[in-house]
Amino acid sequence: MARGNRDKGENLTTQAYKQIRADILACRITPGQKLKISDLVARLGFSLGAVREALSRLTSEGLVLAEANKGYRVAPITRVELEDLTATRIMIECACLKDAIAHGDLKWESEIVSSLYELSRIGLENPSDPGGVSAAWAEAHQRFHHALVAACQSAWLMRIREMLYVQSERYRSATVPLDRSQRDLHAEHKAIADAAIARDPATAGAAMAEHLSLTTRILLDSNLVEDFEERLKRA
Repeated sequence: MARGNRDKGENLTTQAYKQIRADILACRITPGQKLKISDLVARLGFSLGAVREALSRLTSEGLVLAEANKGYRVAPITRVELEDLTATRIMIECACLKDAIAHGDLKWESEIVSSLYELSRIGLENPSDPGGVSAAWAEAHQRFHHALVAACQSAWLMRIREMLYVQSERYRSATVPLDRSQRDLHAEHKAIADAAIARDPATAGAAMAEHLSLTTRILLDSNLVEDFEERLKRA
């Protein structure tokens, strides 16, 4: 294969991967839904090979399941997994935050302040998809949470944290239509940022744990998780 063709093929695979991944994280492709390669090829306009490779990458991330003789399916959302994911993420996120507070410098503080301001200026909802998350807000939200822990010195903690963050995004997206009247996201984010900049790991960790736990409580108090589980049983 010529170098130009190989590069083009890799680029198309990456594009397919990013598009399918974004749809899964935003719950536009619902948890437990079957993924027919022919449908994805027709809808996204990528080649069969690019879509297959994209699904393989998503399988390695745990966002897609490969079922023997059945093809691919979006990883389901369940109560047990959500509770386990939340508890694990709180442990890792707080460990990263504590280490970042110990090692962060003035530039680290500045990045927290600027990313929080940026996040506060972007609307949460997607104007073209009522109840959906704005892509710009989701990106700014990720930058803010990354800024908080960017000074963490442990590469392994940061790798694990990134994996958990991605897995949590599907659950957070599902709560957007539910949490408008139940929380003040800016106040939650500001409480974490203020404590981190004040070099108060105990308060910052407690604020982070409450922030992550609230998303889980809102989702579990609704019937969404049970609805997803019922759909999976009927599939």
